[in-house]
Amino acid sequence: MDMRPVITAFKASPDRGRGLARDMAVRWALEEIGLDYDVQLLTFEELKASAHRALQPFGQIPTFQADGVALFESGAIVLHIAEQGPGLLPVEAAARARAIAWMFAALSTVEPPIVERSMAILLEREEPWFTARQALLDRRVRGRLAELSARLGDREWLEGDFSAGDLMMVAVLRRLKGADLLEGEPRLDAYVARGEARPAFQRAFAAQFAVFEASEGVAP
Repeated sequence: MDMRPVITAFKASPDRGRGLARDMAVRWALEEIGLDYDVQLLTFEELKASAHRALQPFGQIPTFQADGVALFESGAIVLHIAEQGPGLLPVEAAARARAIAWMFAALSTVEPPIVERSMAILLEREEPWFTARQALLDRRVRGRLAELSARLGDREWLEGDFSAGDLMMVAVLRRLKGADLLEGEPRLDAYVARGEARPAFQRAFAAQFAVFEASEGVAP
């Protein structure tokens, strides 16, 4: 890229410094290919303003701008970044297609029941049917995790070397940390730990945490 990319992120992230806001995957991808970038921090009011909605019609983060390209949706941004340099997509066509398929699987198949479960905990806890519904949602998540674990098997990554598919899958699975669900699948727990151990992840996490630290005055 000729132009230094600019991404948007929360000025005060609701994830409390856990690295779960969706700019995290974008930061990680940029770090993996060694591309410097700038971050524009936005308040919740600025997210809903017309200037930001021109880039992100739903008033969310992240967005990405570089070389005349303006994108929203973290998966689309990560795919675009992965296409800019080596390290996130295989050269061989079939392997490349499989890596991209795993990106879609992370966001379209594995993440939805995880997010539905999280939203139920956040919004439905006081409802009389919460306990029964939560048990159902837990079973759905466990089913997806079991299927993914079986596919991963004893491999280090989903398809050969680490790829954008692994990056997005690890980003999704991290949403279960502390929920006692991921720990029930030791292969996936170790898989996430391998992703988090990557130097590029560590740099991205530190950069995102620094924003939280600045806004909240919390030490690492």
